[in-house]
Amino acid sequence: MSVKVIIFDFDGTVADTFETIVNISNLLAPEFGYQKATPEDIVKYRNLTSRDVIKQSGVSLFKLPFILKRLKIELNSKIHYLTPIPGIKEALFELKQQGNTIGIITSNDKENVLIFLDKNGMPDLFDFIYSAKNIFGKSKIINKFIKQNKLKPEQIIYIGDETRDIEAAKKSHIKVIAVTWGFNGKQILAKQNPDFLIEQPSELISALERLQTQ
Repeated sequence: MSVKVIIFDFDGTVADTFETIVNISNLLAPEFGYQKATPEDIVKYRNLTSRDVIKQSGVSLFKLPFILKRLKIELNSKIHYLTPIPGIKEALFELKQQGNTIGIITSNDKENVLIFLDKNGMPDLFDFIYSAKNIFGKSKIINKFIKQNKLKPEQIIYIGDETRDIEAAKKSHIKVIAVTWGFNGKQILAKQNPDFLIEQPSELISALERLQTQ
């Protein structure tokens, strides 16, 4: 069965938000009682699962929703300065020209995504944008999308840069392409067994073509 929908994560996959999010997280550290991440911590965190990052950072699970809310607000004030991952814009336009339906499911705010897309010349590129309130809640959004649009899981491919993206895709029984240019590193992504692992946006089209023939 051919793929009908390609879903992208936003932060770290489409938008180059890594450094900005790290800076905001460190800015909020004193207020929420966790340690600022050092450059050495960042290297370590990139090779941990999303859940292990939270455990080792010392962030309280009780405070996590409040931290994420503040992070989104702070990110909104900086969204105009953010740029796409080098090469991703060209790959997205090619996918669109091929007639694909493409969308975004993210734990960021939809408003942030819309501002970013408009500022970077991609206002009408995506067919839908959904925001998951819980950082581990993407699978629920994917399942709801599948049901509402009367699709089958094998008709969808998800693309993301974190282990939690792979986790969400597997929970929803859809194929997933992991990308190494975002938060998580190649080693930890590979351990999660994505259907495909790529290191450059230029590899995206061929990876999708190969998955659609499997």
